[in-house]
Amino acid sequence: MSFEVADTLDMSTPAAKRASYELLAAQVRSLIEGERDMVANLAQFSALVWQSVPELNWAGFYLARGQELVVGPFQGKVACVRIPFSKGVCGACARSREIQRVEDVHAFPGHIACDSASRSELVLPVIAGERLVAVFDLDSPRPARFDAEDARGFAAAVQVLAAGTDWP
Repeated sequence: MSFEVADTLDMSTPAAKRASYELLAAQVRSLIEGERDMVANLAQFSALVWQSVPELNWAGFYLARGQELVVGPFQGKVACVRIPFSKGVCGACARSREIQRVEDVHAFPGHIACDSASRSELVLPVIAGERLVAVFDLDSPRPARFDAEDARGFAAAVQVLAAGTDWP
């Protein structure tokens, strides 16, 4: 299979950003077409986001295991391995099953600083059927990097991934 990643997504205007996230979802669909393996799809998704989304210093998955998250495929610096549902932004996402968008991670009670360069964070639940299977975590060194359009765009791409993957 040959797959070409589009140039860095255009985040310059709201319309360009929406179009970029539509392209990202289409790329995810194309990238995982015919492949349902969880590890392969999570690794490919992380790499695609890392290559095409500007101003990130971490992009990857934490897999739900009981009442904690365990690091899965990612791009970026070495990460925290286990995160209890009771701690951090990822834990809050796992507990609530709701998107967590944090403009200033230093102001988030209980934030876990895996990389001290991270300033803002976006974490999305990955739901298969009715079950939380993972969270997708994005960190940025820029404060307030993620807005509501980013949350919507990544949610659509994560839904494509979740539907196209076999989960344990």
